Amino acid sequence: MSAVAAPQDGTYFDPALKTRAIRLLPADYVVTDEPVALVTLLGSCVAACLYDPVPGLGGMNHFMLPGGHDDDSKPARYGVNAMELLINGLLKRGANRRRLQAKVFGGGNVLSGFHSDPIGTRNATFVLDYLAAERIPVLAQDLGDNQARKIGFFPRTGRTLVRRLPATRNEVVDVERALYGRLARAPVAGEVELF
Repeated sequence: MSAVAAPQDGTYFDPALKTRAIRLLPADYVVTDEPVALVTLLGSCVAACLYDPVPGLGGMNHFMLPGGHDDDSKPARYGVNAMELLINGLLKRGANRRRLQAKVFGGGNVLSGFHSDPIGTRNATFVLDYLAAERIPVLAQDLGDNQARKIGFFPRTGRTLVRRLPATRNEVVDVERALYGRLARAPVAGEVELF
């Protein structure tokens, strides 16, 4: 049984991975012990894949920015909250904190106009610092650069597949640009999000 904070319609059959999959969008996270793949597309966003190999339990998050607001209506869009939600979800399902292992991806500097303090670099630095502070070992990483990525994570085994997407593929960049624009215009708290 999954503990899901992702849309239910995110489940599909992935022909490339040849398995049932759950698609994560920004601000989603999923914890499961089911035989599925967790799949997401990343540009400057980061996905942390954490798992406990003993019970075969794992999860993934997809966050947009390192820090956030406690009163935000979608706290998982921020790394600090997304990491807590993912770790707590794993612990509630029976994972042992001392056995947690991590694989982290994304943080590409794909958005133009952010040269002095790129969002991707901030996200990548945040996730590595956070996991070091929590003493969760990072077994694999593909962070930084300027390419978008497609991630497929198998939470029962920890197996992860990464495909770097060509720079000419702009839909990830277009989606991120629109999301960051909405964040800049949205109120910090409340049920209503302007877009």
